[in-house]
Amino acid sequence: MLHAGHETREQEGQSSEPSGEDQPAVDLSPDAELAGGTPEGMTGADLGERAELASYLGKGIWPADSNALVEKAQSAQAPDRVVERLRDLPPGERFENMAAAWAALTGEVEDHRF
Repeated sequence: MLHAGHETREQEGQSSEPSGEDQPAVDLSPDAELAGGTPEGMTGADLGERAELASYLGKGIWPADSNALVEKAQSAQAPDRVVERLRDLPPGERFENMAAAWAALTGEVEDHRF
């Protein structure tokens, strides 16, 4: 196997490019946590739970009140843990998006994304 200390492709257009300045850095190590994958103010577990809730609610429901969110999760056949989590939302309160519902559930707001 040949190891060069530089790019071995003849044409520059075939070379890989770094992430854009508005994108998180890419970590090529599959065994490590990816850099930029978890917003500040949240843990990986929080991110996973919020993503699970969002997967059963979809994008088309927003804005919605807590009752509509519970009904949507039930109609999407969400697991009981997801439905129960949504029942913890303040009754009758209206949420503009998943981030607002998540903040009402946990009191946590991500500081910024990317």
